Amino acid sequence: MHGEYKTPGGKLVAVDLEVEGDTLRDVTVSGDFFLYPEEALGDITSALEGLSVELSESEIAEQVRMAMPRGAELLGSSPEAIGAAVRRALAGDSEDRP
Repeated sequence: MHGEYKTPGGKLVAVDLEVEGDTLRDVTVSGDFFLYPEEALGDITSALEGLSVELSESEIAEQVRMAMPRGAELLGSSPEAIGAAVRRALAGDSEDRP
């Protein structure tokens, strides 16, 4: 499954994932945003792995926010954008409209 979200005035975030039972699996986050340090991407994807497909966009965003290491910066995007991309992937809506 694939979902995208373009942050208004910002960058595109894309999420690819599989669903196993009622949980997210094989999650990949990509896009044209900037992340410092780059290694924080692993923390973000690890936080998404195993999440329930029933979580709301804001609940997913909170999981991403909590997983980001102290001092990490997500430039041009946000945890909310990642949450939106995940929900779009689950809904089968991959278009990048805000």
